[in-house]
Amino acid sequence: MSEQPNIRLESSLPKFWEEETSFNDVLYDWMERAPWLALSALAHGILIVIMMAIPWDLIHPEEVKEIQASIEQTPEEVWEEPPPEEPEVIEEVETDEPVLQDSEVTEETETVETEEGDPDFLSDSPFEEAAGVNDVIGIGGGAGGKHGGRFGRGGGKGVKGGKGTEEALKNGLEWLAKHQSDNGSWDCDGFMAECGKIGPTECDGPGEPAHDVGMTGLALLAFLGDGNTTTQGDYKEVVSRGVKYLKEQQDPETGLLGARVGGAFMYNHGIATLALCEAYYFSKNPLIKSTAQGAVDFICAARNPYAAWRYESPPIGDNDTSVTGWMVFALKSAEEAGLEIDKEAYVGALSWFDEVTDPSTGRCGYQTMGSESSRIERVNKHFPAEKGEAMTAVALLCRFFLGQDPEEVDIMEKHAKLLIQKPPEWDPDGFGCDMYYWYYGSYAMYQMGGSQYWEPWQKAMEKAIVGSQRTEGDEKGSWDPVGPWGYAGGRVYSTALMTLCMEVYFRYGKVLGAR
Repeated sequence: MSEQPNIRLESSLPKFWEEETSFNDVLYDWMERAPWLALSALAHGILIVIMMAIPWDLIHPEEVKEIQASIEQTPEEVWEEPPPEEPEVIEEVETDEPVLQDSEVTEETETVETEEGDPDFLSDSPFEEAAGVNDVIGIGGGAGGKHGGRFGRGGGKGVKGGKGTEEALKNGLEWLAKHQSDNGSWDCDGFMAECGKIGPTECDGPGEPAHDVGMTGLALLAFLGDGNTTTQGDYKEVVSRGVKYLKEQQDPETGLLGARVGGAFMYNHGIATLALCEAYYFSKNPLIKSTAQGAVDFICAARNPYAAWRYESPPIGDNDTSVTGWMVFALKSAEEAGLEIDKEAYVGALSWFDEVTDPSTGRCGYQTMGSESSRIERVNKHFPAEKGEAMTAVALLCRFFLGQDPEEVDIMEKHAKLLIQKPPEWDPDGFGCDMYYWYYGSYAMYQMGGSQYWEPWQKAMEKAIVGSQRTEGDEKGSWDPVGPWGYAGGRVYSTALMTLCMEVYFRYGKVLGAR
């Protein structure tokens, strides 16, 4: 009975459908919604104005449909990958031997760089961004300069050789190509196994078996210098097989190319490293990069602190000009190829050249100031006196590569005066055929240029080299391995060096191109 009043109270309240809505309530609710209605009306009005302003009579029906569709629904943005560029198709050449190609790189995790190497191979100045001097890529590099850039045979620019030099170069490369072994090497003492491909005779002039790695590098430099790479040129398969062979000779722990046999292994390593660095510059193949970098690291570790190189690794403090020359060129080649080097090595090398150069005469010594090279010690029973200036030629060319200018460094002029007094002369019965000297001297005197130095040297060089090339039998295109080091490198050594001499006209321009 006590709960009845509450029940009556609840029942007396009006239901929600019975509630009265006053005018003020409606007006208040409408005013709350008004801003949004106004905005909606305004947006629709603007859209109508835009639609009326469009010149529909000038638009094709298809475009109208597209506009209408875009108004009705805005699709989500879809990112489309740009279509890949079709790779250049290189005609396959049948060969019995495996050819080093990018597809063979399976053990590397590096990514191939985007910059292309070979397309710029014949450019006038592939090293325009280098600061200071217009550097060249080692012995086999190419930099645009006073006499043009790097061009292979028949490039049509730069200083050309005299009568017969182009034919001599062509025949020299052909002899080297025909005498490459199946494994990609140039076998110093066994190249005769490849005879019979040019003529019916068998070549003589074997070298020593310990130098296969170095002579393979030297032969590769001759092909690279003429414009052949692992992907371009008439001898691209030859280059590819040679590079593959050198890679297989590397100790993965130390980076050494070849075996530690005698004192000459440092020569072999330096020359082979130079060839690999140049091959990598133009191919950008990561397989070559890793091998070349390992070889460069070995060179840097073998240098005497604050000085240069000799035969030992680790170094024991001995230095000599000959080994140092090859190492300088290998490092310059590596630097231009984008590999990591120790630039303090350049400072040490220049310091060494200064230390062993006689300031009064300009003669650069082998191990001490103004001393003769080891050639005298090894061949004095056959050649009573040294007639060349091999170490002086090495120092002069290195000074150019390291940025020194004869107009600023007086000793370079003295170097050149010694060289021009002893030009190349074909004298197989004497000491005149020092092909090592001719090679360094030719490149150094080309850098000197002019009628005082290069022109007389050029005439003597062409007479000595072109006139002595073999022209018959299987020896056609080669040079007899006479002179002080012919016994060590053999016919491969002499032919590669003389072929390189024929490339001095286009192999690289003036290092100091601004002169």
